[in-house]
Amino acid sequence: MQRRQFLTAASAGLAAASPASAAQQNAFFELRYYRMRNGNQTQRTEAFLRKALLPAAHRLNIGPLGVFSTMLGEHSPSFLTVISHPSLDAFASSASRLGADQEFQRGYEEYNSMSELSYVRMESCLLKAFDCMPALDAGQPGKASRIFELRTYESNNEKAARRKIAMFNDGEAAIFKRLGMQPVFFGETIVGPNLPNLTYMLAFESMAMRDKLWGAFGADAEWQKLRAQPGFADAEIVSNISNTILRPLDFSPIR
Repeated sequence: MQRRQFLTAASAGLAAASPASAAQQNAFFELRYYRMRNGNQTQRTEAFLRKALLPAAHRLNIGPLGVFSTMLGEHSPSFLTVISHPSLDAFASSASRLGADQEFQRGYEEYNSMSELSYVRMESCLLKAFDCMPALDAGQPGKASRIFELRTYESNNEKAARRKIAMFNDGEAAIFKRLGMQPVFFGETIVGPNLPNLTYMLAFESMAMRDKLWGAFGADAEWQKLRAQPGFADAEIVSNISNTILRPLDFSPIR
């Protein structure tokens, strides 16, 4: 997709989205997947992210951001970068700002040389933060590395997707937090595949803690009451759920 087409599609999606209050600025999240096939591609991509993208993002004040590898899920090996932007304008300008950064461009040229393939395919999608959590939570600097779960809920139509987003805004996200889950972001996909859908990320201290907390969530009385409300049953508003377990790379600011 060309950049102009991408931004036009993003604007159209925002026009249809539920409006936030005038004082509230919901962040935008760019999720970029690097799909790879072999170890050489993994090494080249990790080096590019570590030595070129991350330092440039720090210099240009782009982010916060995280870099993750797939532990459990489809398309392994693969890396995921999650970059938060304070506005759609900030997202739109990030590519040109990186393009003007000479140090980044040296790494970019090396990574995209024709001598060896660095990846099989890149995929990107753009999300808008939910009202219940308008900004990404990067966690505490210096904290021990966590396990991350990325979950995507697809819906049959936009009305159903709106209802599922309302469900998160009106109580589901708060239940996560009350039980001790650690949301990183909740986002409605504005541009990307399999629309309409939403994606969110949770952090856990370990896989054992993840299993324990999901068990507590499923048994929670407030959750059972919320999902029993008319129009909130999964069969009515969710057509497919996919999830991936991720581990942050050792240089990822979000970890």
